[in-house]
Amino acid sequence: MPQFSANLSMLFPERPFLQRFAAAAQAGFSAVEFMFPYAFAIADLRDAIAHSKVHVVLHNLPPGDWAAGDRGIACHPDRIEEFRDSVAQAIAYASALQVPRLNCLAGCTPADTDPVLVRHTLVANLRFAAEALAQHGIGLVVEMINTVDMPGFYLHRSAQALDVLHAVAHPNLQLQYDIYHMQRMEGELATTLQRLLPHIGHIQIADTPGRHEPGTGEINYPFLLRHLDAIGYQGWVGCEYHPLGDTQAGLVWLKNFLQTP
Repeated sequence: MPQFSANLSMLFPERPFLQRFAAAAQAGFSAVEFMFPYAFAIADLRDAIAHSKVHVVLHNLPPGDWAAGDRGIACHPDRIEEFRDSVAQAIAYASALQVPRLNCLAGCTPADTDPVLVRHTLVANLRFAAEALAQHGIGLVVEMINTVDMPGFYLHRSAQALDVLHAVAHPNLQLQYDIYHMQRMEGELATTLQRLLPHIGHIQIADTPGRHEPGTGEINYPFLLRHLDAIGYQGWVGCEYHPLGDTQAGLVWLKNFLQTP
């Protein structure tokens, strides 16, 4: 049976962020994840984690200036030093919060830049981050994101991501496979998950259209979640979706799944 973590950047939006840890625990989650912790003091995050008795399984590296439109900077040739500084900041948070794995957003393709240089920059930055994190016992994943929700996002198909993974050639780098994003970009979910399984370090879920709870859209999640068991996936499955209504009420999908033989 898959292990589920609550993505606190999306779930329980009716509560302030630091209260979402306890809400996740009350909903039955033993693990959480989130996008970016950097707006909060490490001490406050540690208190929220300790009081709720959950553990954090994933968060992202800093993405650049999110409010200004950045969606990661790892593929930007003119921001390499900024990227390296962001790796150090991420390590500081992950080490203090005992987070075992970090996700890197490649970013949107910079305009008027040589595509060969963009790819070279991403590969070099991922290799740097994988090595730096390995020295602290922290894993690294890189994520494919659909270009409908994020126009221009550089890393957007599984074959492309696998090519980058092979180019980086570091054992500490794996893929983050978000089923919602990959359904929008290419489908063939079950086959692709099985083929990429040796390279997948983390999975996230949401239904489409709408990016809401499993069961609200076109994806056959009862089949896919059991498929993950059948192919031997041992990692976490992050619930990264926008609840249609109250988060707790919407978790009936998970209760039903856990209770079905």
